[in-house]
Formats: sequence, C-alpha cells, structure tokens
Amino acid sequence: MPVHDEAAGIVQTLIALSRLRAGGDCEVIVVDGGSTDGTPSLARPLCDAVLNSEPGRARQMNAGAARARGEWLLFLHADTDLPDNALALLKEAVTTHRRSDWGRFDVSIKGESPWLPMIAAMMNLRSRLTSISTGDQTQFVQRSTFEAIGGFADMPLMEDIWLSAQLKHLTPPMNLTARVTTSGRRWETHGVWRTIVKMWGLRLAAWCGISPARLARLYGYRAAAQACEQRGMPHA
Repeated sequence: MPVHDEAAGIVQTLIALSRLRAGGDCEVIVVDGGSTDGTPSLARPLCDAVLNSEPGRARQMNAGAARARGEWLLFLHADTDLPDNALALLKEAVTTHRRSDWGRFDVSIKGESPWLPMIAAMMNLRSRLTSISTGDQTQFVQRSTFEAIGGFADMPLMEDIWLSAQLKHLTPPMNLTARVTTSGRRWETHGVWRTIVKMWGLRLAAWCGISPARLARLYGYRAAAQACEQRGMPHA
C-alpha cells in the first residue's frame, strides 16, 4: 500500500485489513513516500512492515513488492476498501484461472455525486473490453510475472495503465466481479467531468508519445514533473 499523508484514514483502512492478516496467509506492507502528518507511526502497529521510499507511487509499490514474501502481490490504494471476502475470492480466482497471472476487481466509487456510479460502471466495462485496468481497481499479479516485466515502470503517473498494458500481452486478466470501494474525493474535489476530461487527455497524450515529465507539467502535477527531472527523464 503506497501512502503519503494519509493520517486521516490510514488507521481505519488498516483495521479493515486485520482480518486478512489474522489467518497468516497474507501480509500487509505500507510504503510511505515522505509523509509529514505521522502516517508511518499510525500505520506501524497495524501492518507487517512500514517502509520508507522516495515519493512516487510506482517506486513505492516496487519497494513494497521487493519486501513482500508472498507468491502473489496485490496493490491497494489507501483510500480503497477490499470486499469482506477478498482473500477467499482471490484464492478461488487464482485456482480457477490457472492460465492467467494477473487481474483486478470491479470498482464502486463512494461519494455524493450522482455521476459516480456511472463512472464506476464505465470503468469496469472499459477494463473488460480493453484488458487495461487502473490502480483504483486494485491490481494483483503473480510475483514471478511481475518480476519478469521489471515491476512498475519508474514513471510519475499512469504506472497502473503501463503495468496492465504489459501484462495483457502475456496472459488475459482475471476480471473479478466483486467490487472494491474507492473514494470519490478526486472527482468531487476537482469536478466530475473536468476530472474525466483530464484523465482521458492524459491517456491520449501518452498514446501520442508525450513524455511523462511533459504530461505531468501539462496537467498540473508539479511534484511528479520535478521527480521526472530529478531522474533524468525528458520533459520537452
């Protein structure tokens, strides 16, 4: 779980995951990207490990994957809740779909906007049609396959899109109909339709070959753009 300044909700999120840890079949690893609100201290008693990493979701998730001991890796956002029977669903999926090395859940979005259910439905449909998923859908992958493609690309945004684009060329995804529930704060804070236009604009620009740093600057992700420049990524 990559985190950055999640003190407001991290305790509740990790308490919900305690039932998964109880059976000893999985571990929960939190990777902090430089929080200044005490997130690591709050998380430490409620998970198996808290790691420190350079900021950037891709780097944080790669660090967590390197520390994890399991055969399967699941990448969960701090504002997303798994279904109660998530572990049983995952075990059934990987047993039934032996020819698939990765997958994701359907998603529902919690919030006040009446548009959020429609957005979630479109996300789920699009994912089924394209085999491309996002981090909001809680991606999971067999460790050996994840390592074979080199983990997440070291990029400041859309690392989830990149991951599924690589994986779908190897095996088809497991599209679990059970739903994870993610926060609608991104859509409600910035406006539902404005956020949709921005996200599709990012994907179109990436498809046209615009560099990660340039994308980050175009769409106002200043910290991400600076991270690109520090890593030597082109921005023109």
